[in-house]
Amino acid sequence: MAVEPQFTLYSTVVGPNGWKVAMVLAELGLIYRTIYPDFAKKEQKGPEFLKLNPNGRIPVLVDHHYNNFTLWESNAIIEYLVTKYDTGNRLSFGDFDNQQYMRQWMYFQASGQGPYYGQAVWFMKNCHGEPREVVERYQNETRRVISVLERVLSQQEWLVGGKLSVADISFLQWNTSADRIILGSEFIDKEAPHVRRWMNAIIARPAIAAIMQERMKLLSAQT
Repeated sequence: MAVEPQFTLYSTVVGPNGWKVAMVLAELGLIYRTIYPDFAKKEQKGPEFLKLNPNGRIPVLVDHHYNNFTLWESNAIIEYLVTKYDTGNRLSFGDFDNQQYMRQWMYFQASGQGPYYGQAVWFMKNCHGEPREVVERYQNETRRVISVLERVLSQQEWLVGGKLSVADISFLQWNTSADRIILGSEFIDKEAPHVRRWMNAIIARPAIAAIMQERMKLLSAQT
């Protein structure tokens, strides 16, 4: 008999943010189903979806085992998951200091990585790389964020506490966008080898590798 999913994740195939939530769910062994609103029909702006997220964006997570508790904003969702369900601190930390360092990196990801990378992708894919000066600004900001990560990861294996945590996972999917779209993989290969080593170490984890394969399969089906 199939186990009823505890969570419903509203996501999109194309955007990275829902996939980083999926990675955390998979790493923690939590059972979920994914619903992909039809963006072409603007389902994410429809009244039913707006009841879940008044901002009309993905991801959204519903926890059916906790009174259908509903959250939006990817890093808020991830913090909820580790706070409530990562009791063994597999992807988080039990000590106060590292909890704060973890949050520090997740705020940086949400404010310093996602928006800049996202704008770069939008102008490059939807505006054919124009205006050029705008694209160059966001490409340079992408390089800057990667240089911050490289500076830290040249001195330590993981961002926080000497182990993989959700701080690391939160950066991965947007960095793959830097590879595929914004800068090309040669930038990280040449200019940020410690970032490449770190990304490869995350991707090598079976649960995360499975999520990435699922995403690539769905992306291929759309092309």
